[in-house]
Amino acid sequence: MRILHILLALLFLACTVLQFNDEGALPWIAAYGLVTLLFTAAAFGRYYRPLALMLTIILAVWALLLLPAFIDWLRMGAPTITGSMQAESPHVELVREFLGLLIAIAAMSFLVWRGTRAARS
Repeated sequence: MRILHILLALLFLACTVLQFNDEGALPWIAAYGLVTLLFTAAAFGRYYRPLALMLTIILAVWALLLLPAFIDWLRMGAPTITGSMQAESPHVELVREFLGLLIAIAAMSFLVWRGTRAARS
């Protein structure tokens, strides 16, 4: 499990670093940075379940705020969001953000689950 934690920490570290050239990067750097730190700690057997659960809830609320844009995108027939790194239309950026949050939520949910199992052992 340690290797998986390290791989996920590296993945979210890359996500954190990629945010530095974006407008409004601070919330994303904080979110992805915290995910990185929590997976790094987990790689060394330290699970901070209350913090992980709180971050998961915050990310879920954030994703819910972007859900209407995601639904609108689906209603448009899910046009490509990968054409270029520049978001040509508003839905591109919002959908990418929503999907990034879903990935972070899934990862954090896994970490909360692992932390709960580790606490029971």
